[in-house]
Amino acid sequence: KQRITRGAKDPLMSIMAFWDIGGTGAKADACAIWIAQFIGKEIRVLDYYEAVGQPLATHVQWLRDNGWEKANCFLPHDGATNDKVYDVSYESALRGAQFEVTVVPNQGKGAAKMRIEAARRLFPSIWFNKDTTEAGRDALGWYHEKRSDDDRDIGLGPEHDWSSHGADAFGLMCVAYEDPSRIRKIERKRAKIHIV
Repeated sequence: KQRITRGAKDPLMSIMAFWDIGGTGAKADACAIWIAQFIGKEIRVLDYYEAVGQPLATHVQWLRDNGWEKANCFLPHDGATNDKVYDVSYESALRGAQFEVTVVPNQGKGAAKMRIEAARRLFPSIWFNKDTTEAGRDALGWYHEKRSDDDRDIGLGPEHDWSSHGADAFGLMCVAYEDPSRIRKIERKRAKIHIV
């Protein structure tokens, strides 16, 4: 409970937006975004957003309306995949909207388990802004394993339900944190831009 607090962004540190990509339409998966800063050994989670069936422009507008227009957007590997109808990817569309974008490579088989384990390891170092992350924290609390049946009770991996999108974006954040070389490259690139 003491890590759920009122936190403000550090103006000197990079802002990162960790996505789970949704789709458009009434039956689409939700789009979920966690806003965070990595400060020393802490992850400060500043905001959470989730929407179902909305176009990318809606998500981009939320980022801008809430002061996250300078966020580096971290996308799962499918963020680089072009849409079959519009021939554009989330990555290219976000770059077109003037966001920095990092696509986290596919972790391959067992990726969901890797995200879960990374989140478990890092959870004691994660601080949540009380006022803006409640819906995301609810998703994390509900996220659970799918079971085969009552008789055999075999775990089948994470249940794909309303909570999984927020949990997947959270897991992506944790995986990115555990690979700090990616973050250091981004920080060096930003430093060069500011010096010039």
